[in-house]
Amino acid sequence: MEFNPKQFGKFMMRHGHTGFIGMLYRAHGDNWVELGLPWREDLVGDPETGVLASGPIISLLDNATSMSVWALRGGFRPQVTLDLRVDYVRAATPGKTIIAWAECYQLKKSMAFVRGIAHDGDITDPVAHAAGIFIQVQADGWARSPGETK
Repeated sequence: MEFNPKQFGKFMMRHGHTGFIGMLYRAHGDNWVELGLPWREDLVGDPETGVLASGPIISLLDNATSMSVWALRGGFRPQVTLDLRVDYVRAATPGKTIIAWAECYQLKKSMAFVRGIAHDGDITDPVAHAAGIFIQVQADGWARSPGETK
């Protein structure tokens, strides 16, 4: 199945968890994807400071790194996050959109290696760094037809 990050982003960002927290597609290249997460009060982790909670930022990085694999592969293939390490460098600036830029820098038969940066406007002043590995799984049997039981 061919993968177009812009089209996928438009669909994905309207549904499920990504739609709920308000992720947005921004840009992509051959092996990278950039997503955004606008600041929202209900995503704040500390009401006294207005700093976003870590969970939405981790989710943003997970989605951006995952999409970068499909961008490099040129098609969608089911995968599972084996490892995603997120190192926070500083608190996000209250009121600012968080931007995640992520790339798949190595694609093997069964694994994909990714890295990314989350920032709030200046990629040279990151909020967090991410590094991870996705396991590529076979599509056969991944989904069942409606009403099918096993």
